[in-house]
Amino acid sequence: MRLIILYFIGLIFGVGISISGMANPARVLNFFDVAGAWDPSLAFVMGSALVVTFIGYRLVLKQPSPLMASNFQLPTRRDLDLQLIGGSAFFGIGWGMAGFCPGGALPALGTGRIEVLIFVTALISGIVVVKILKSIFSTRSLAQV
Repeated sequence: MRLIILYFIGLIFGVGISISGMANPARVLNFFDVAGAWDPSLAFVMGSALVVTFIGYRLVLKQPSPLMASNFQLPTRRDLDLQLIGGSAFFGIGWGMAGFCPGGALPALGTGRIEVLIFVTALISGIVVVKILKSIFSTRSLAQV
């Protein structure tokens, strides 16, 4: 049952991304082109998502626990470290270069376009490389590096 619910949540997200046009890299890239063919629609999509998330968190977190888990898994760290800032920078650079973010690229896989497949392959490769590097550097002390 949990898997079916998760599937429908993903389906709703994917349909929303597709309807809003955020699976179209040209629309995303035009948002970043403030000196040219600027398209503000991404700002409206992001603003709407923030409003829905703000309201949703207020309602959901009033519950004693989530419906499909024993407890809420919320971040506890509040500091900014190099890993967070670097990851955010890479995310933004990749989004600006490709016009895709992971949330928009996954529904766009259904279009069959090769650039989407290349982006998702690069995304997964990046995740794997970072996991390998983290495991290498977490097992070594700074004196060994």
